[in-house]
Amino acid sequence: MEETNNLQNAPEEALPNTENVAAEAAETPNATPETTETPVAEAKEEPANAEQPQEAAAPEAEVEPEPEPDYSACTREELVEAMKELMGQDVQKIKNRAAAIRTRFNELNREVQNAAFEKFIAEGGNKDDYQYENDAVAEEMHRLHDQYRAARQKYLDDLEQQKKRNLEAKQALIEEMRQLIDSDEEQVRTAMDKFNNIQERWKAIGEVPREQMNDLWQNYHFQIEQFFNKLKINRELRALDQKRNLEEKIKLCESAEELIMEPSVTKAFKGLQDLRARWKEIGPVPTEQNEDIWQRFCNAANQIDERRKEYYDQRKEELDNNLLAKQALIDKAAELTEKRPETTKEWNDTTNALDELLKVWKTIGPVPREVNEEIWTKFKGMIDKHYSEKKEYFGAIRDEQEANYQKKVDLCLKAEAIAKREDWKHATEELLQLQQEWKSIGSTSRKVSEKVWQRFRKACDEFFAKKGEFFAERRSSESENLAAKEAIIAELKAHQFGDDREENLAAIKEFQRRWAEVGFVPMAEKERLQKEFRGEIDRIFEQLKISAREAEETAFRERIRNAGSDARKFVNNERQELQDKIEKLRSDLALWENNLGFLASSKQADLLKQEFEKKMQGARQQIALMQAKLRILNEAEKAEKEEKNENEQ
Repeated sequence: MEETNNLQNAPEEALPNTENVAAEAAETPNATPETTETPVAEAKEEPANAEQPQEAAAPEAEVEPEPEPDYSACTREELVEAMKELMGQDVQKIKNRAAAIRTRFNELNREVQNAAFEKFIAEGGNKDDYQYENDAVAEEMHRLHDQYRAARQKYLDDLEQQKKRNLEAKQALIEEMRQLIDSDEEQVRTAMDKFNNIQERWKAIGEVPREQMNDLWQNYHFQIEQFFNKLKINRELRALDQKRNLEEKIKLCESAEELIMEPSVTKAFKGLQDLRARWKEIGPVPTEQNEDIWQRFCNAANQIDERRKEYYDQRKEELDNNLLAKQALIDKAAELTEKRPETTKEWNDTTNALDELLKVWKTIGPVPREVNEEIWTKFKGMIDKHYSEKKEYFGAIRDEQEANYQKKVDLCLKAEAIAKREDWKHATEELLQLQQEWKSIGSTSRKVSEKVWQRFRKACDEFFAKKGEFFAERRSSESENLAAKEAIIAELKAHQFGDDREENLAAIKEFQRRWAEVGFVPMAEKERLQKEFRGEIDRIFEQLKISAREAEETAFRERIRNAGSDARKFVNNERQELQDKIEKLRSDLALWENNLGFLASSKQADLLKQEFEKKMQGARQQIALMQAKLRILNEAEKAEKEEKNENEQ
């Protein structure tokens, strides 16, 4: 009974709570050494009320916090890229970063929405009519966040289903253990093999729902006790099992000692949590080695815990130092933005200095979470205020430069139009006026200033170059043109006209064509030559008894003959034009005839009547000429059809 008394007085070893990941590795380095279970061979000697080792409820283990990058200086686009990088990773390992990205993005997106609303109101919109639509960046973030939430929900759903399956599996093992106890198995070794197999399978099964965990564990250990009581395992077999447990715990101690050298504090701590969970799954060891093996494991665990504590102490110190550095940048930014710049250089210098501060800010690590948003908002607020005022300042300059640019473009368009003209006097005066206007317009943006000036200058140079060429050529050819026109007049005077009216009209037309093709003559000779040529033409018409109408009809027939392949189109166009003109003249005649009826008899009225009669006579002559042209067109069209029919036959 001595060993039984030792069992009753021995401290209990905390039993594991392996079914819950959030509470894994509850055992701490300072826990009480494990107890040694009572050998089955002596179980009969224990009193009926002897204490049995009870399952201890494991406190929740400290979960290693996930490192959180500082997203306070990121833009919305950078946050989207950061979120994309998290996709595909273990959802349990990214939840803090995903939440931080989402929070920061919402803050920036609210700024974008507020800016859009302010712009809508500034442009005259009614706030009740305002509707904001997410841009492509916001839509992409929503899509990524929905993808993350779906993945996380699936993970939780799958985990819960797995826990339920694990519960069913462990309940099945308990039932299998109960059947083993109720069986008539007499071979101790065979029963132990089955028992060990059940234990191994039990350990391989993962966590179960938390609310079922304690009852399940107590039921399991109760069946273990019933099993040992029934089989009455002897002390030697019990000692063998304890030896095996000792070997397994020695391996765990060695693994814990290896973790001391692990460079990653997080990885070492997670590894220790796993070792603690496995330790609780292993049964008791011989009493004389219980304290030593437990102390060895605790020593290794304490060193890992100490490293972890030092790591987080150091991290806190770094966060505090980062806070001091960022507060110094805030002070510098406040100094830079205290006075509003007055010149472009001052604005640019301040902007460059603030940009450098922002670059330095991004190189500084994170600060304590409770002040992170506050200091970033303060720093960013000063930068945003500077850029807002700078935008306003340069906006006014850009508006003025844009207005000047548009004015100069308008002058370019006018100059380019003038460059194509040949009314040299008026065009020159207008172009010189444009040059004066150009000088009165202010500056434009540097990137377009030279370009628009070259465009204006090119148009001016083109005009004056063309003007110079024209007058140079004109002066050299005027004397030649004078001689050519005098020769045409002399040839016209000497020409012998026959009796064929058509030939005479054709000859006169040829002289007129040649006369029109000759270019400019000296201004002093222009009127004399024109008067002499026109007088000679009129003399020939009078001599040949050819009326102006005949001449025009002959010329019209000549035009039809020269139309060539476009004769049909020419005939149609001419017919429509002649009909329209006849209709217009007839309308005018009717109006004039009506007006004559209202004129009273007086000297002044008689003059008006004579004027109306003269206009009406001219209109009737024009109508007669146009009708003659219509007949000529009909004759030409008829002749064309007859010729076409003959060709078809």
